[in-house]
Parts: sequence; C-alpha cells; structure tokens
Amino acid sequence: MKEVRILEIKQSVYADNDKQAEELRKELKDKGVFLLNLMSSPGSGKTTTLMKTIEALRDQLKIGVMEADIDSDVDARTISQSGAKVIQLHTGGMCHLDAGMTRQGLDGLETEGIELAILENVGNLVCPAEFDTGASKNAMILSVPEGDDKPLKYPLMFSICDVVLINKIDVLPYFDFDMEKCKEYIRMRNPQAKVIPICAKTGEGIREWADWIAEEVKKWREA
Repeated sequence: MKEVRILEIKQSVYADNDKQAEELRKELKDKGVFLLNLMSSPGSGKTTTLMKTIEALRDQLKIGVMEADIDSDVDARTISQSGAKVIQLHTGGMCHLDAGMTRQGLDGLETEGIELAILENVGNLVCPAEFDTGASKNAMILSVPEGDDKPLKYPLMFSICDVVLINKIDVLPYFDFDMEKCKEYIRMRNPQAKVIPICAKTGEGIREWADWIAEEVKKWREA
C-alpha cells in the first residue's frame, strides 16, 4: 500500500503566525504603540470594563480601540461614546484574531499619535488563546457568574495572560463562587499572572487595573 503523505497544517499555521506576531511587536515598539489584547467569554463585561478603563486613563494615555466581532458594530458604537478612537473589525465567522488580522485592524485604526491600542478580541475562551496577536501584554476577564473553575477548564487562556480581571464581584453573594479557590486555580496555570477583582458596573477595582496598565506601558517604554 502506498504511504500517505501527512502535512502538519496546524503547526505550520501557528509557526507562521508567531513569526508575523514578533514582527508586528517590533514595529509597534518602534512606533511607540503599546498593544493590549483583551479576551474573555461573551457577556463577561469586556465593553463595560473598557469604558471604565478609558475613563480612568484618558488623561494619561492617548487610546485607540479595535472591537473584534463576528458581526455587528454594537460594541464599537458604545466605545465611541468614550471619546477614544475606535474601529470595528468583522472576522467573517472566525472565532479569533491572529497577527495578520490584528495588523489589518491597526492599519485601519491609524495608530499615529496613539500610545495605547486595545484589542477587544472575539468573545471566546479557546481560539483567541491559541493565536499570538503581536500584543505587548495579554489580559482576560473572568466574570463571577461563569464559575470559579474556569482556569481548570480552559488552561491555555489562563496560562498566556499577564493579568486576570475577575469581574462582577458585586454579585458574589448570589453565586457559588469561591474567590480564593479561583485565585489558586489561576496560580496553578500561571503563577506570574496578576489577579484583580473588579466590578465594571460600579468601578470597584478599576483604578488598580488602570494603574497596572499605566505601569506596564511605562516599563515597556523604558525597556
């Protein structure tokens, strides 16, 4: 029987994307643009958190936002009310953004004068974690209603993030969510990840999150 040739497509795709991501990171560094990749499940509060984040940082940094979604411009319309520069990215059914797609988004955003570019990735805890976007830092939001065991179920997402925001802490009394256990699970996946409990609705914890971003941008500039 003739031997069948096998092509490892997935590995090739990832390798090519990783190369593009490194090139994009270098270009953004040269331009002075810090790119933050923000990920989460649908409904975790990404857009509300972004609105509060922009409000907290708009006097410190010039901010641009890329809203990625399979369809609609709902989130971009919301973010436009913050005064930040914003563009909507449609993925055409794709459940994530890769480095090439992120580059297209940055070109459309026109980053001249922007110091902090935020990519609100497609709502999904699987695919976005697999593709390096070229971001300077990765962040994710886990909301209380999702449960404290998500780090056990989606290990890659938690392992690649520099910071994890635990959102909707105002509803902690109504859900079976163990904050300390969740932090322990996150540390199991990523001992270096910073964990910040927040409530995007009330603004609790947003100052700490904004200060983290500002400090990371400062360290990145000085590196």
